[in-house]
Amino acid sequence: MRSHRSDASPRRRGPRAPLTVAVIAATVAAVLLAGVHFLGGPSTAETGGSASPAVSGPDGSGTGEPGLSGESKAVYSYQKAVRESVWVGTGLDSDGDGKEDRVAVDIVRPGEPAAKGRKIPVVMEASPYYSCCGRGNESQKKTYDAKGRLIRMPLFYDNYFVPRGYAFVAVDLPGTGRSDGCTDAGGRIDVQSAKVVIDWLNGRAHAYTTRTGSQRAAASWTNGATGMIGKSWDGSVANGVAATGVRGLKTIVPISSISSWYDAYFSQGVQLVGSAPTPGTLIRTVETDATGARCAAVNKPLGDQAARSGDWSPIWSERDYVAAAGKVRASVFVVHGLQDLAVRPKEFGRWWDALAKAGVHRKIWLSQTGHVDPFDYRRAQWVDTLHRWFDHELLGYDNGIDRAPMADVERTPDHWTTDTVWPPRAAASVTLSPGRGAKEGVGTLGTSPGTATATFTDDQDHSELDWAEQAATSTPDKAGFLTQPLGKALHLTGSPELTVTATPTTPTASLSAVLVDIGPATIRQYGSGGLGITTVVGRTCWGASTTADSACYKQTEADTTHVTSTVFSRGWAALGTCADAHKVAALAPGKPCTLTLDLAATDHVVPAGHRLALIIAGTDRGFAQRAADRPTITLDLARTSLRAAAVGGSKALTAALG
Repeated sequence: MRSHRSDASPRRRGPRAPLTVAVIAATVAAVLLAGVHFLGGPSTAETGGSASPAVSGPDGSGTGEPGLSGESKAVYSYQKAVRESVWVGTGLDSDGDGKEDRVAVDIVRPGEPAAKGRKIPVVMEASPYYSCCGRGNESQKKTYDAKGRLIRMPLFYDNYFVPRGYAFVAVDLPGTGRSDGCTDAGGRIDVQSAKVVIDWLNGRAHAYTTRTGSQRAAASWTNGATGMIGKSWDGSVANGVAATGVRGLKTIVPISSISSWYDAYFSQGVQLVGSAPTPGTLIRTVETDATGARCAAVNKPLGDQAARSGDWSPIWSERDYVAAAGKVRASVFVVHGLQDLAVRPKEFGRWWDALAKAGVHRKIWLSQTGHVDPFDYRRAQWVDTLHRWFDHELLGYDNGIDRAPMADVERTPDHWTTDTVWPPRAAASVTLSPGRGAKEGVGTLGTSPGTATATFTDDQDHSELDWAEQAATSTPDKAGFLTQPLGKALHLTGSPELTVTATPTTPTASLSAVLVDIGPATIRQYGSGGLGITTVVGRTCWGASTTADSACYKQTEADTTHVTSTVFSRGWAALGTCADAHKVAALAPGKPCTLTLDLAATDHVVPAGHRLALIIAGTDRGFAQRAADRPTITLDLARTSLRAAAVGGSKALTAALG
């Protein structure tokens, strides 16, 4: 047994060693730049695998006619599938060369439907990773023969869905692979260039048979119904395209993806370590050398405007898809790791809530992993669920997935539960208040408002894991507040908020807040090289193969560790944003300031016998950039409270607290 690990993945010095600044910096940069959680050589050998599951449906047709109650079946030849490339005109000239940018679109589709005059739907992924960095656990890239003809697509989507009557379309984002133009880290160029491919699939844009030629290519083989999928940057672009309201996009499946790029770099004014220094630097990693030289003028403003001060600027407005959630027409199947320290759970939480307000049809999977694709932690169930989802959303099958539970949540490694809706209907807002305890720095957490103060001094060498392990110990660098051992389990869900009134001794101050489950548990080792999984001997196969494009992938299993405390939600803020959430202002030492700190979305059950802890501190080493000052901060406990959603509401909270 062995684990494939990227050297850029987060490691611990033992099972609970704190994450270092350098490790987190390398991790997030690698994740956002490469879109993979492992680096390993691609393999096309079909060894040690098992055949993909047989597919059947009571209708027996496998033709995907709307309203049928079965499922699409593997009735078409993958070996004889049409493999073609086109270049779609974007209507942009992002690199300023005087010519319209064209993006490369590689297509794998079954030939039989077109021969019979049938039109088919599309599964599409738009990515910057196909040439630079690779996709998935085995870092697969697109490959071509000597004449530039596509012979292999990364991942299993084409192998599995093409025989079932779908086309798979893979788009090189501008400035990457075989595309023209400049990529711009989730901005207008990225989003428009992916959107226009959907326009082409629906007859509203032009494509060409070559990168520079004039011969047109028509998408006469498709009905235009498109589902976008992708992890990390890829899924982020899917979010952005959905937020344009483009017609023809029926569903998106964003996996561990960004909904607001500001939150990938900052948290309420605090610069997050591990983020690429600027979006411009991020871009230069995926662009080709020639493109990078051409696009320097495009990249420079991104660096200039991504102010390290933490202030909101126009580049963040351009990359804030949450603000446009009301335009989304597509259904959304969100997948995210609750311990994803790269694309943090706040990204899906805000997006999910905005989509709910817009009335968007949604589904969600939440794992205990870090930045990992569900294909690598729940493979069989994932392929089956994704198959049913696309059959329903793109082919129109009445297969019941729209009536199935909305949410699948991993409670302990490989143990999943379902909820009819998420957050659960029984969840209701509760308020927890910190109070002064018998020991300095170790207070109480309950339903009665506090009446005293608590003081701590920012220690930039300590992290959330240090605080959690010493939650019940008096230390000068934190203010910890704990419940008594719970009499009954307490299920917290959704996005908690901490309102805090704090008085600093310096003109700058950072605040961190974490929620901790104090008690023994076995968890996925999300801070390890595999981010909660390990790759093992053997392969499983999902779809059909050719000699150049295997449908067989290395198996994985949970990588677990035993702990005595678990941080399950976290957040950071510059106290200087208390007057204006979009601007970090200098503080007046000795003057109190009140702000509401957003914690990451979560879904966690604190078992009976465990204690729930709220810890408030300064700089969180490994997450927050070191501040200029090291203030002593005094909390006004009478004006500090945590608002969260508990399943069962106040009655459940009262029962848990005894």
